[in-house]
Formats: sequence, C-alpha cells, structure tokens
Amino acid sequence: MLEVSNIKLPISSLHGNTKAEAPAGRTALYQTLHLKPEDISSIELHRRSIDARKRNNIILVLTYRLTLRGGLAAEKNLLHKLSRKPIAKHIKRIEPEAFALPTMLPQPPRQRPVVIGAGCAGLFCALVLARAGLAPLLIERGDDAQRRTEAVTHFNQTGELDLESNIQFGLGGAGTFSDGKLNTGTKSPSHRFILEAFVEAGASRSILWDAKPHVGSDVLPTVVTNLVRMIKAAGGDVAFRTRLVDLTLKDQQIQSITVERTEAHGDIKIETIPATQVILATGHSARDVFELLNHHGVRMERKTFAMGVRIEHLQADIDRTLYGSEAGNPVLGAAAYKLSVHLPSGRSAFSFCMCPGGSVVAASSEKNGVVTNGMSLSKRNGTNANSGLLANVFPDDLPGDNVLEGIALQRACERAAFEAGGGTYVAPAQLVGDFVRSQKSSGVAKVQPTYPRGVSWGSIESCLPDYITNTLREALPHFDHKLHGFAADDAVLTGVETRSSSPVRITRNDSGQSINVKGLWPVGEGAGYAGGIMSAAADGIRIAELIVQCYECMAAV
Repeated sequence: MLEVSNIKLPISSLHGNTKAEAPAGRTALYQTLHLKPEDISSIELHRRSIDARKRNNIILVLTYRLTLRGGLAAEKNLLHKLSRKPIAKHIKRIEPEAFALPTMLPQPPRQRPVVIGAGCAGLFCALVLARAGLAPLLIERGDDAQRRTEAVTHFNQTGELDLESNIQFGLGGAGTFSDGKLNTGTKSPSHRFILEAFVEAGASRSILWDAKPHVGSDVLPTVVTNLVRMIKAAGGDVAFRTRLVDLTLKDQQIQSITVERTEAHGDIKIETIPATQVILATGHSARDVFELLNHHGVRMERKTFAMGVRIEHLQADIDRTLYGSEAGNPVLGAAAYKLSVHLPSGRSAFSFCMCPGGSVVAASSEKNGVVTNGMSLSKRNGTNANSGLLANVFPDDLPGDNVLEGIALQRACERAAFEAGGGTYVAPAQLVGDFVRSQKSSGVAKVQPTYPRGVSWGSIESCLPDYITNTLREALPHFDHKLHGFAADDAVLTGVETRSSSPVRITRNDSGQSINVKGLWPVGEGAGYAGGIMSAAADGIRIAELIVQCYECMAAV
C-alpha cells in the first residue's frame, strides 16, 4: 500500500461546493502521481486538514492511501519513476496499522470484572473485556442517554438538579455533552479501532480522516447507546442508576464492592457484589469516589489541573479572523482555534475544549455550585464560538498536604459562582473589556451569552483565586495578538470552568493496578491518566488488555 501526503487543493477551486471536494481531491492525486483512475485498485482518504496560514489562499491538505492494480511491482515502479520529483518525499510504502483485540478466553471466569463508570474509558474497557469473553459488568451512577438528556433539559429549564444524572454523570460521561472532539496529542495503536467503533455506533465516517474530528452532542447520545448494545451483544451487562458506595479490602486486595441501586419505582437498594478485579473509570467529577478511596487508604497524589472561565465570541468574527474572505465557506465550516501562552510571570494560560458554533452548558453536579463547560452540535452552526479560558493550578498552589485539597478549591470556586449568580444556578458573567479594566459589567453588549440558566452581570474575579484571574488578565493581550479580536471588549466571560481535568491521580504501577491495592485498576481522565475522549478510550483499552492477561495467568495456574 502507498501513502501519499501533501496533496493540496485550493479552497477557491471548489467555489463553496462541498460535493466537489471528493472528486477534486482524487483528480489532484491522479495528476500528482501521473496515474489514471484505472491504474488504482483501491483508494481511501486518510487525513484531511486545513492550512489557513494565508487567508487569501486557504488550502485543503489531503493524505490518501491506495493500492495499484499491478500490486507490489507497480508500487515499486511508481516510487522509482517519482524518486526525482518533489512528491517523492511525500509518498511511501506502508503496511496498514494492525490492532488486534485480545483473543477470546476459552471459558468465562468464575468471577467477572466490574467496570465502574460508563464514560469513554469505561465503555471501551468493557467492550474489549466483553469481546475477550470476560462478561464484564459495567455500572453507571447516572441514566441512559435518553433519560439523561431529559434530566439535563429539566435542569436547564427549572434549576432542579439531579445529582446522579446531569452533564457530568450518565451514559457517555462528561464527553457526551462536550461536542465529542476526537483529536488528541497522544498516540496509540488502538486509535483507529476507537474511531471505527464510533462510526459503527453512528458517528459520521468523516471522523476517520478529519484532522480535527468531532461527533457532535446531538449525535453522541445515539453513539454511546449503540456502544452499550455492542457490549451487551458481546456478553457484557450494563446497569444504570447504580452508584459505588463502598469497597471491601482484605490484605490490600479488593474483595467486593457495595453499590446503591435506584429501582424503577424509586426505591433504593443496597447490594454487595463480589469482585476481585474492579476498574475505576469514574471520571473527574465523582468526588465521592475520591473521598471513599482516601478513606480506605488507596494511594493518590495531587496533580496539576486547570481552572478559569468560558469565553464567548460571535462565530462569524472568529471565521473572519481565521479565514478572511472565505469566512462562511461551507467547505471550511466553522473556524476553530487553539491558543496558549507562557507568561513572564512564569504561569501559563490556554484555551480548552473550543466549541465552534456551540454554546456554554450548565455542568453542575453538586448542590449550590455553578460549573460551566461547552458543547456544539454536529453541524456547528450556532451563533457563538466558545472555549475554556484556563490557567493551571499546581500542587504547590494548594495549602497543607491533604491529597483532596484541589477538590476543595474547585468546590469553593463553584459555590462562589453560585452565590455570585444569585443562588439559582444562574452564572456570573463579565465582559472581557471590563475584566481587563477590573470593573464590573452591567449588561450584555454585542455577544449574547448562551449559558442556559441565564447570567448575572458583574465580576467573575471573586469566584477564582487571584493567581488565576491575574494570569488570565495577563494572557488576554497575548491571545489577541495571535487571534485578533479575542480580547475584544464585548466578548463574554462566564464562570466558572473548574472540571477541565482531575486534580487527583490514583497512582498505579506498571501492571496498571493501584500501587497499593491489588485488583483495583484506575483508568481514564478521572484517575489522572487521560485528557479527552480518545486518550480516555485508549487508556480503557490498554487496561482491558492488561486485565485479560491477568485472567489468562490465573487460568494457567
């Protein structure tokens, strides 16, 4: 197979016609390789990215994988013919990536593994365990996708928060309501498997080649529902409204878990489940789980995390800044940005989870706390763009030596935002110009906030530590230099964003297990080993592979 990269297709040549892109890309490939369509036996688009460094000449940059009708001999001949041409450095022979799931065990174990948490780490861990014949039990404290969506809608409309089913908890985890961005800076042989599983579950095939793939929060509920069906079809079980409340340990080995089940009629049932292999994929917001682990002496450590606010601009303004006269071109879609700066103060600030054409969401999961996040739908056609505007909190910023001090800080900021918003899950908001000048805002300007519970105009400064607000204020001019208009006076800041990452890491050893409790497998973003959907799913798969090996060793004894 040949891989050909750097096939360039000027946006202007497509005249805004999205249907013209695929045939135009292939024609550019044929011309570059001096081949005819009949010379090729198979061809697939492998990667598509946008080069917008020159706004007056925006380019689609495409990578293809293809095989020739003449087989290996034809591929070698083509490479020889092109060896002295500029394309030579962009064409190579490759072997397709091979990722093999663990082989099926000859018989199910007497005691199956239990996966706690149905975010992406838990879903993919359970899927791999099920396909290996381990018949895992996946438990999730929140609801299935339909009921969870209803709970989120109800909260947005009334302010009545379901503590177990919300933006943070429920099938798909926090990722379900965060646009479903699948780009990642990590590398794993399982990435292609993850993308193909998403496509099989209902995501657009474009995620297989888009350099910045996303699913959309309108499609994700269907996708995660179908992933559950895939787990069940492979022999796993899934239980919703089932919350971990205790662990039983003996000689530093997990023996069982205790869960609280909410029955269909609302009754609460306490149940103990024997389990010597427990996968903790509980996410970064399951604070009660961190407290439970700390109570039982499970080794954890503080880690760097980030806090800040959501910043909103008109998407049309972002499009014009990044795409110039091509702004609004349907081939390009809504423009996205990613910004970071290391400041003279020694601190850093960055954008996070940028949602083109999206909205700010109410992401509370505890009473009397306001939390923001962002999401966008698959078409990304909303009026506003938003992203997290964050600064790091380092372990040394926290007082004392309590491993959960970062959680205490998050909670304090969320409660301060709740009070600043008036106590009904309305969020505090401030215009960027007023924030820069350290003065309160009195009302909306050009950008209408999208936070669904409404905003209370004033100041966000009382909701965050000084080192966060000072860092953000120092960073804004730098960001505006990189992306003109980012620090516009009328851009909106909505507070607070506190759940971008976990402030705690559940330390694990080289075997993937807790460093001091055998049979306890921390996994994913909440455990401190991932940062997004793809890396969480890949971590879940890696731990599943290690667990299969563990069962194989037990079977061999």
